[in-house]
Amino acid sequence: MKRLWGLLAVSALCSILAPGLASAQSAGPKIKVGILLPLTGPFAAVAETQKQGALLAVDVINKRGGLNMPEGKVQIEGVVDDDESKLDVGVRRYRYLVDQGVKGVGGQTWAPLAYAINALVSRDPKPYFPVCVQAKEAFQKGKIAPSTFAAAYSPWTVGYMAGTQAVKTLGKKKIFFLARSDSWGWDIRDGVYAAAKENGAEIVGYDEASLGTSDFTTILQKVRAAKPDVFIAAQFAADSVALLKQVHQMGLNKEMTIFNAFITNVVAKGLPPEALQGVYAMHYFYYDLAGFPDQEVAKQAAEFTKLFRDKYGYPPDAYAAIAYIAYMEMFRGFEQAKSYDAPKVTAALMANGGKFDSVKGPASWREDHQAAFKYGAFLVKGKGPGEQKSEWDLFTVQGSMGGDAILPPLKSLGY
Repeated sequence: MKRLWGLLAVSALCSILAPGLASAQSAGPKIKVGILLPLTGPFAAVAETQKQGALLAVDVINKRGGLNMPEGKVQIEGVVDDDESKLDVGVRRYRYLVDQGVKGVGGQTWAPLAYAINALVSRDPKPYFPVCVQAKEAFQKGKIAPSTFAAAYSPWTVGYMAGTQAVKTLGKKKIFFLARSDSWGWDIRDGVYAAAKENGAEIVGYDEASLGTSDFTTILQKVRAAKPDVFIAAQFAADSVALLKQVHQMGLNKEMTIFNAFITNVVAKGLPPEALQGVYAMHYFYYDLAGFPDQEVAKQAAEFTKLFRDKYGYPPDAYAAIAYIAYMEMFRGFEQAKSYDAPKVTAALMANGGKFDSVKGPASWREDHQAAFKYGAFLVKGKGPGEQKSEWDLFTVQGSMGGDAILPPLKSLGY
């Protein structure tokens, strides 16, 4: 009976530990890695999916016995903290994680904080894996830290893919573009404009809206007046939901093609099916690739989706995939380097042309430490009433873009 009570006590203790402490309870060597995300504030919903992806990566390694290191099998403890999307808080908590002895750090949903932490990593090297879409400027030569590796790209790439797909795949020639009034929106704008110029399309209208805009009526009236073939918008998260609802309410989706540059399942779930129907977007990762021509990638995506569903009860979203890929690469770097030393981890990841495999197919690390994926993003089309067969049946996959061609030329970044 005493032994039973002891086991129950241990079980109770485990249950009240912070959710950021991934299971690493076995005896033997153990390391900590930091997972720093805005778990409160405007990006909390996306940050939650990123946390889930990171902790799943920790679980996968621990369940196979741990990292293969010179000292033997090493278990991992994922230590989660909240950066609150604030520069001062995020920097302070990054330093706290380093003081706690973490061997590497990942995270961020808000790109300016990732940029600030990258600067710290430049001065005091630490394996750092941001899991957000960083500003194009962050990848310039001399700015990206040698030990920073970004599993997602810049907003410029988001815009370039959206513009190219709208013109080349959907056959649209007249574009109205709506930016967000910050580096996110302006980088997407520049990518869309580059794609339009390259493919012979015309920008017939342009406007901007600040982060947190809730009423797009005046802007949408300008869109209607410009009579474009396609309306491409840079809005993301809650802004996307507000915009696409109003697009549907005003009936613009009956007058032109609607293209939300970058989307997630969280956004799609925030829309009534009528407002999602027919909306095109680029999706970093969509869990259902059943009809995708590359069946090996479809298989990899399905295996990852099963792992995620088994742990969390629903399919992974795009930013969960970004985080999972980032942490799995951090762990591969440790194993290949046989060390946690930042320069050695960097050298290991860049060996063999930087090639690696992921849940969305083959990829490689470029000189600027952006990941060039064979399938950088998937062109998806929203499903409407009657098309959605289950709660998470949100899109049909129409195509993809990827490779080095979707990233800014290295020469433009100073290489």
